[in-house]
Amino acid sequence: MSTVAALIVAIFSIVGARKLAMRPTGLQNFIEWVMDFTKYIITSNMAWEKGGRFIALAYTLLFYIFVANMLGIPFELATETDHYALWNSPTSDPVLTLTMAAFVIILTHIYGFKLRGAKEYFADYFRPSPILFPFKIIEEFSNFLTLGLRLFGNIFAKELVTILIISLAGLGTLGALLAWIPLAPWLAFGIFIGALQAFIFAMLSMVYMAHKVESH
Repeated sequence: MSTVAALIVAIFSIVGARKLAMRPTGLQNFIEWVMDFTKYIITSNMAWEKGGRFIALAYTLLFYIFVANMLGIPFELATETDHYALWNSPTSDPVLTLTMAAFVIILTHIYGFKLRGAKEYFADYFRPSPILFPFKIIEEFSNFLTLGLRLFGNIFAKELVTILIISLAGLGTLGALLAWIPLAPWLAFGIFIGALQAFIFAMLSMVYMAHKVESH
């Protein structure tokens, strides 16, 4: 499913940018809106002169995670004998979310070293006092874990509750009625959770990037 999400993002992006017009309409308008929102995320954390180079990264994270979060919503099914998810959101798998978190954290170190130089990069671990060095190391691991596990935990819990609600349909007519009443608003809330978590992941990625590439 992670490949399906990547293909959807690639197709939408390529088609939306294929025939650019001065007065955008349709898909181009949507892609430009996402790009403007991505630029807002970056400029909220660092100067555009440095942050502009990360717009492709932030755009990809935001769009990919949003699509991945949405994929699990329409395919959670209930049968008379079993209740199962035909497929889940890729982001309900901790392997994927932690891998993306590791990718982002490693990139922050690479760009921090590249843009600020070795002396300034390593000096940050001893500012404002050398006694903080162990805590800075712990912070690096906590950033990695919180970035990946926050996304996983929210999407996994959202899909687990959805399946539990759908399972009420197996209790007969009354169960189906009881399942439908909370299901519609919960699915709408699931879209909100998916969009919010995509925004939080992209925003935190740029926060960590700004912390590494800008002087403090």
